[in-house]
Amino acid sequence: MCGIIAYTGDERAAPILLEGLKRLEYRGYDSAGILTIDENSEFELKKDVGKVLEIDQKLNFLDLEGDSGLAHTRWATHGGVTRSNAHPHISNNGKIAAIHNGIVENYKELRSKLISEGFTFCSETDTEVVPNLVEYWIEKRGLDFLHAVLNTFQSLEGNFALVLIDRDSKMIVGAKNGSPLVLGVGKNKFFLASDIPAFLDRTKDVVYLYDGDTVILHPERRYEIIDYRTGKVVQRPIQSVSWDIEHAAKGEFDHFMLKEISEQVETIQKASAQDREVIEDITQRIRRARGVFLIGCGSSFHACLSASYLFSKLASFHINAVLASEFSAYEDFLKEDTLVIAVTQSGETIDVLDAIKTAKQKGCQVVSIVNVMGSSATQFADASIFLNAGPEVSVLSTKTYTAQLTVLTLLAYSLAGKYEEGQRELKYLWNIVYNITAASMRNRIKDLADRLSKVEHIFVLGRGPLYATALEAALKIKEVSYIHAEAFAGGELKHGPISLIGKGTPCIVFVSKDTERHIISNAMEVKSRGGYLIGIGPTPLDTFDFFIKVPESDELNPICQIIPIQILAYQLAVILGHDPDRPRNLAKSVTVR
Repeated sequence: MCGIIAYTGDERAAPILLEGLKRLEYRGYDSAGILTIDENSEFELKKDVGKVLEIDQKLNFLDLEGDSGLAHTRWATHGGVTRSNAHPHISNNGKIAAIHNGIVENYKELRSKLISEGFTFCSETDTEVVPNLVEYWIEKRGLDFLHAVLNTFQSLEGNFALVLIDRDSKMIVGAKNGSPLVLGVGKNKFFLASDIPAFLDRTKDVVYLYDGDTVILHPERRYEIIDYRTGKVVQRPIQSVSWDIEHAAKGEFDHFMLKEISEQVETIQKASAQDREVIEDITQRIRRARGVFLIGCGSSFHACLSASYLFSKLASFHINAVLASEFSAYEDFLKEDTLVIAVTQSGETIDVLDAIKTAKQKGCQVVSIVNVMGSSATQFADASIFLNAGPEVSVLSTKTYTAQLTVLTLLAYSLAGKYEEGQRELKYLWNIVYNITAASMRNRIKDLADRLSKVEHIFVLGRGPLYATALEAALKIKEVSYIHAEAFAGGELKHGPISLIGKGTPCIVFVSKDTERHIISNAMEVKSRGGYLIGIGPTPLDTFDFFIKVPESDELNPICQIIPIQILAYQLAVILGHDPDRPRNLAKSVTVR
């Protein structure tokens, strides 16, 4: 949701801000804008509805002068998709500009108060109250810019990441509360951004900010951090990012989604290469807990559900898999000896963070399984495991989904007292994944995609942990191809969904040696009603009209069998003319309710 980048340094700001916006496009947006301060200390602003490159071709962002500025890609929440609602927003006196990710929940009250004080508004957004509130504290109450900003932050309700710039002093101030914001530190230059790739080509040194942190970028090229809630100075370490800009670039691939699917040969291995002490620590927390919950949203929830089967089978241990957005309904079960394991790619998903806060309020221990170091989920957690998957730019989760499954699988093996066996099994997967992601497999799946691109509905069946795989497969297909796909546990087919099966209805069936007997019975029910059967598993069967071979991997089947469907979803999107990296109406990280 929404991309933020701010810069101050010894170079022209516009090219840096424009490049940063391009790297933040994966977050999802409908409008964009850039604002700079020129040599006459005047704001220069260009913004409009559309894609960054489209707006640049129309307005030419590179005409903007100055060495300090703000840039933003907006995902509409309050107010429609219009130029006036696009960010940045400027105060009535034209001296203060703001960009914003999140929601100001009390903006109506603040707006009414400002209108009563004579302020006017040009947009329908909640964001516009922020620069005007700063102006109010300066003009009506006599505060300087910094203290006016701090008072403004203190009056805001809701989750937000905000960056403001003062035209007169050229000071930039940013703060976070439940939404992502990171500080980039370079030589005579500083960045504030919602994600590291926005500035990774210029510095790998970052400061991960905590809720309440307010960064002041002074025009003389220094920074300080204070807590806007207390006014006290806080110290945060500068850390170096281990990956570089090439990891966040497409390279020889046409799309990030295909690149990231192909990277799973490497990322599954990296996810399994955990510090054994960390895995043992989490294992002991699971053993000691009285009640364990796995929570996540979307693909992360599917990983949780799949793992719940695995913990049962491998370790004879019951774990509750719950949608993070529904977790508050379970709060009466939470005790101080309950363990909540939050699974999240970004560590910033609002539903997951709300669930974590619910757990912390009940005194529970929280473990986060996350890809982004320094994210909010890691800050709230008592312990964290990192996926080590590198940046995932495509909106769809591919490599981080299998990395999540890998970490959860390793934990299940560890809980069963079979850590070394788990490591061996995961290490062996590279050969299978390499063959599944090879060009020959992609070409074969493209033949299937050509056929399925003409259908309106696709059904997906699985049993046991492969039921969770079926759910993930259906999600992948509909997210990026916009073809309706629906998943069912195999045994549920006859309890209603079979009425939807007709001649030629495509049905994808996940098969393993454990589930073959029963799932094939379900597949035959589809076949007898004219359905078109697509089998994924170790053995081709006469029942299948199309077969994708994935070698039997026992407990690791969910990691391997989802990959062909990731490729299928990608191929469908390309054939149908959709952008697989930025599907409509979706954002990489859902940071608003």
